[in-house]
Amino acid sequence: MIWVMSMQESGENYLETILILQNRNGSVRSVDIARELSVSKPSVCRAIGILKNSGLLTMEMNGELRLTAAGKTCADAIYERHILITKFLHETAGVDEETAEADACRIEHIISEETFKKIKEFLAKRSKRRKQQK
Repeated sequence: MIWVMSMQESGENYLETILILQNRNGSVRSVDIARELSVSKPSVCRAIGILKNSGLLTMEMNGELRLTAAGKTCADAIYERHILITKFLHETAGVDEETAEADACRIEHIISEETFKKIKEFLAKRSKRRKQQK
């Protein structure tokens, strides 16, 4: 979890976006990220350079971006935070889905490991109880 805690929010957003685009499309290029995040191509190039230098991302000769093992681990952790915080806000706190999604996108970058762990445990226990009730 060291990568997540030491990385800036924008870097985390890029990793998460790359993971989502890879899952959705199978491959990712800089232009896909720029389109998805509504940012300029130079901004994406700068971010890609930082992620490559950090060992989280590689670029193939054809321009395709690939997460390294460390990058995938980090992106998975960020995405898990996003999904579970969204779920917690929507299902537990009653926040509408759109607001829960937007808030989770901000919260995922600043939430403490302890608080996230407790949210994750709470949702797991609740899910287990629901399955036992069926």
